[in-house]
Amino acid sequence: MAKINGNEIRPGVILEHDGGLWAAVKVEHVKPGKGGAFAQVELKNLRDGRKLNERFRSVDKVDQVTLETKDQQFLYEADGLLTFMDSETFEQIELPADLLGDRRPFLQDGMTATIQYYGDEALSVQIPQKVTCTVMETEPVVNGQTAAKSFKPAVLDNGVRIMVPPFIAQDEKIVVHTETFAYSERA
Repeated sequence: MAKINGNEIRPGVILEHDGGLWAAVKVEHVKPGKGGAFAQVELKNLRDGRKLNERFRSVDKVDQVTLETKDQQFLYEADGLLTFMDSETFEQIELPADLLGDRRPFLQDGMTATIQYYGDEALSVQIPQKVTCTVMETEPVVNGQTAAKSFKPAVLDNGVRIMVPPFIAQDEKIVVHTETFAYSERA
């Protein structure tokens, strides 16, 4: 682990602090009229999701952690566990489905996900930002409804409800942002 000064913390940096692994979410450098400058850092615990606000002075030393990332292929889900396979070693690993949170429905068979490891412990799973889905249910197309920017509800093949433009019909393939659950384009 590398030691860095408190004023070198940037968003995205992973720290070992108070016996846990924390990711810096927001960093604000403050120089008050009196006293020394400090960094006001919002931290998020990588294991349980807790948030913490902490002040670090430039003389404070903190441990920066480097996580190992591996691209692994999703195989199947059973009993709330997701099974992934390493493409190089063909080794399989089971991870809890709640690591994906509300993005879980967008994980598809055979999809390659990026998993971040701290030693042997998997901390997070990232899926592609855009995924192709099929519209299973939506209102029919109405001609002449393009004067104003409007959207209509739709249900995708994975059960997720999103808003789509009026020209999208049932059984059509569309591209969806997995972070924002928003329509992107036709596939």
